[in-house]
Amino acid sequence: MKAHDGLYIDGAWRPAAGRDTIEVVNPVDEQVIGHVPAGTALDVDTAVRAARAAFPGWAATPPAERAARLAALRDALAARKDEIAETVTAELGAPLAFSQAVHAGVPVLVAGSYAELAATYAFEEKVGNSTVYQEPVGVVGAITPWNYPLHQIVAKVAPALAAGCTVVLKPAEDTPLTAQLFAEAVAEAGVPAGVFNLVTGLGPVAGQALAEHPDVDLVSFTGSTAVGRRIGATAGAAVKRVALELGGKSANVILPSADLAKAVNVGVANVMSNSGQTCSAWTRMLVPAERYDEAVELAAAAAAKYGDRIGPVVNAKQRDRVRGYIEKGVAEGARLVAGGPESPREQGYFVSPTVFADVTERMTIAQEEIFGPVLSILRYEDEEDALRIANGTVYGLAGAVWAGEESEAVAFARRLDTGQVDINGGRFNPLAPFGGYKQSGVGRELGAHGLSEYLQTKSLQF
Repeated sequence: MKAHDGLYIDGAWRPAAGRDTIEVVNPVDEQVIGHVPAGTALDVDTAVRAARAAFPGWAATPPAERAARLAALRDALAARKDEIAETVTAELGAPLAFSQAVHAGVPVLVAGSYAELAATYAFEEKVGNSTVYQEPVGVVGAITPWNYPLHQIVAKVAPALAAGCTVVLKPAEDTPLTAQLFAEAVAEAGVPAGVFNLVTGLGPVAGQALAEHPDVDLVSFTGSTAVGRRIGATAGAAVKRVALELGGKSANVILPSADLAKAVNVGVANVMSNSGQTCSAWTRMLVPAERYDEAVELAAAAAAKYGDRIGPVVNAKQRDRVRGYIEKGVAEGARLVAGGPESPREQGYFVSPTVFADVTERMTIAQEEIFGPVLSILRYEDEEDALRIANGTVYGLAGAVWAGEESEAVAFARRLDTGQVDINGGRFNPLAPFGGYKQSGVGRELGAHGLSEYLQTKSLQF
């Protein structure tokens, strides 16, 4: 695992305009494992110019050829799965088995799905006496987070390339080595120079410069709602398109008829996955009052099994943030039944798998996104009460509903103000649209809906 000391712009690794670098730290042992350039506004401008120059040629490239390049990218990522998994484990701290299955495995599926979509998508259709064309938006500024570093890159770059857009990527500063591996795979796949560009750097510098650049036609951002608001305001002032995948406080609603043990155990696993650093995690478990004590006991026992099975959170700032939320939960009267604010290890950015009982809906830990391995269990009196609590946050990204009959769960899920709901433990679908209601974002990722974010519509009348 060797970091590049340059930026990938216009098909080559080039020196950054400045000399500043960013340390990449392993969150398990707190050791520096590499340095990458801290790109500047000048570097962003150079990358955007390259993307703008490459856009006409790539937009005119037949969809079948774009599909072939995406299929080659899929294959290049698949060939690097072991290296990708080891790199994600080193810079994010995820257990290697999880990195292999999820962090390295899922992006291959998503890249492959866009290779197929690029070849089959209806970029042209007849509507009465009109021909309607779906055309690429232009230059895309992609700003990605650290929690699923490769998946979030592929979920933005692959549909953008399939649509005929060119891209400048600014990855999270905590996990830039994975982004460099992706750039290498892009080069191996034969994607033309300038179609994809990578600028590593800090959010307030490189990220802001990318969002504000007048030659960027669409900004696709995944991260906090606070930063999303700023990007949305900047884009709005320039009448620029945005796709924002933001925060979540998703509810796991267990209806009275559900298999309680299964629902609780799967719910705890969902929250602990990736050390709780998942925007769609079901961090609020809603349980009927008559089964509340049983659910709490099950959840506490399940969480105890994760003590040595999850990795650290990404950095010291995030560790301290999560611990602060745990302390606030205790201060506001919630009852700890597993974990707590104390670090389970002397070294590394670890947080104990934590479960709170006796959580009320207005408590901070029931309203704000914690982004760590922390579960809040709330009781409800009847289904209307459960619905009110589930919908009672500013977020609406994901959720789950469990019931004895699928039809019962579906009826409840249709009333949730959220973009994606798993029914009785439904499996991940890389073709299903992902995105939120309310302050969880604007737009969708994955599948045909994700591709459409990077297209604009033109009609010709005859």
